[in-house]
Amino acid sequence: MAPERPGEPPVSRIRLDQPRIRRPKLLPAYDPEAFGRLSERVARFIGTGRFLVWMTVIVVVWVVWNISAPDELRWDEYPFIFLTLALSLQASYAAPLILLAQNRQADRDRVNLEQDRKQNERSIADTEYLTREIAALRMGLGEVATRDWIRSELEDLVRELHERRDLFPPGASRGSDESDR
Repeated sequence: MAPERPGEPPVSRIRLDQPRIRRPKLLPAYDPEAFGRLSERVARFIGTGRFLVWMTVIVVVWVVWNISAPDELRWDEYPFIFLTLALSLQASYAAPLILLAQNRQADRDRVNLEQDRKQNERSIADTEYLTREIAALRMGLGEVATRDWIRSELEDLVRELHERRDLFPPGASRGSDESDR
């Protein structure tokens, strides 16, 4: 930091161990959520057929009254400057409110999209895990004796026993050593 020079105001130092000095706010405080909800309600109403019907009725009544009413009861003569001003004022408020409602909807959509993306990632991870588990089970089952394999092994053993019985019939002497005693 540059040293202070004589005649200049002191250099403001930012100290993190002291609270900041509160500055008076020039704008009134408001709740952004409440204002956002209000803007969404207004935008929803402006986007309905009811609003268009009421706006059309008001404009038609305005024009008819200011054309056909007696001169002393008319408040807006033929070029309808006051009507134009009122409609411009309504449009100047409607457009930002609609944009604010769209921004809030875009924020909600972004949050939903992020949640959907995370859910998809979890689903993909679960699917990959289950796929690996199924593959491991299949590999393990490849080493397990199946019913058909056991049946074929037993059939081979029975066949082999029958062949041995044919070679050595049950009543034949097999080289007994009783006579040698």
